[in-house]
Amino acid sequence: MALAFPPLYVIMDATLCGPSVAELAESLASAGAELIQYRDKRGSSLQLYETSRALALRLEKFPVRFIVNDRPDIAAIVGAGGVHVGQDDLPVAAARAVVGPGCWVGCSTHTLEQVREADATQADYIAFGPIFSTTTKAAPDPTVGIEGLRRARALTRKPLVAIGGIRLEQAEQVWRAGADSVAVARDVVAAKDPAARVREYRELAERVIRSPR
Repeated sequence: MALAFPPLYVIMDATLCGPSVAELAESLASAGAELIQYRDKRGSSLQLYETSRALALRLEKFPVRFIVNDRPDIAAIVGAGGVHVGQDDLPVAAARAVVGPGCWVGCSTHTLEQVREADATQADYIAFGPIFSTTTKAAPDPTVGIEGLRRARALTRKPLVAIGGIRLEQAEQVWRAGADSVAVARDVVAAKDPAARVREYRELAERVIRSPR
């Protein structure tokens, strides 16, 4: 596993966060989350801008990279650390042109062909999934499973983020299948104690990194 890329990628989906979004983000960052994305598929552009700006300001004091989902323009305006685009969003090259070279651009993929295509772009990392069944998205793509993840790993040397239905008890097998990072929404954000859940993921990641495959 590559150590340069955080092994845990927390996705703060607006449907899971409740009203205290900035406070939740600070709690996650205080617990050691190094990569946090904010995703709001239902809100207006103004709502996404205002929340993203508040999050960017709140997270400035932490060693965390803040990612805005879908909207490179908003990521650039609020000074976020990156933007994540999907198959129906702006192409990676266009997103890069908006956010500039110092910002990460991540790309979602759901098939091996899409992984190959993303590997040829300027994407800083590639997300692949859903690995398992997920209820966070309204119309998820077909699951790819652990074997699909292994095949994706063989197609790229870019950081590979596994996403979709991942829980703590599944994280080790996902990392060992080749993922540099596990993207988790519900299992962290909707946990009884989200900060404690972050610490559990980090402790598990450290054990996996220390032990050989």
